[in-house]
Amino acid sequence: MNPSVMVVEDDPAIRDLLQYTFERASFRVVPVGSAERALELLRERIPTAAVIDWMLPAMSGITLIERLRRDPRTASLPLLMVTARDREQERVNGLDAGADDYLVKPFSPSELIARVHALIRRRAPEYAGGTLTVGAVTLDSDARTARVDGAPISLRQVEFRLLKLFLAHPNRVFTRNEVLDRVWGENVFVEERTVDVHVRRVRLALGEKYRNLITTVRGGGYKLDPSLSATVPAIESALPALSH
Repeated sequence: MNPSVMVVEDDPAIRDLLQYTFERASFRVVPVGSAERALELLRERIPTAAVIDWMLPAMSGITLIERLRRDPRTASLPLLMVTARDREQERVNGLDAGADDYLVKPFSPSELIARVHALIRRRAPEYAGGTLTVGAVTLDSDARTARVDGAPISLRQVEFRLLKLFLAHPNRVFTRNEVLDRVWGENVFVEERTVDVHVRRVRLALGEKYRNLITTVRGGGYKLDPSLSATVPAIESALPALSH
């Protein structure tokens, strides 16, 4: 699935240009004209990244970024601030507020896309290519293959993306809504229980030895816990010995 980017820019001409630039780079774009509208949309769906102008009507881009960093749902969202303010202290203020990067207008489209891709690789590696490995599980995004103990496993497209999300963020708890946002996308409406069904399928694909790699967090959602990957088989194999 292609990454999505929210563009928060009050100037319609610049917003349209940014939308065109990102769409040419195969991003799904959510164009927004104000910080308030951005917050409304973010209550429903979280994009892969956000590009935020400093000078916005009413609430500034700086204030918006500060609020996003305080909210657990958006605390890790990759944020790029774009602005005409180019003084050193202003850059410092933007980064201190929580922006991951700071790009001064005017800028080239290629630099903008490169900066956002770099942020996504750092903050949301499940959208990047390459190989992810946790313990005995390896996933190759480019070849679209997954292996357990070196043996290939069969995964449907959604389950492949689901496993990639968890492998990219070991020990991080994802709510069902967050999983829906990142795996299914912000414009797809499915029930939360659908997540449970696909997690079960991924566990089956991992096999008995590694089915506990993805653990259920009561009241929270799911996380990948490498320390639990072989807990059940180890206990089960010990039972016969303990019975004598």
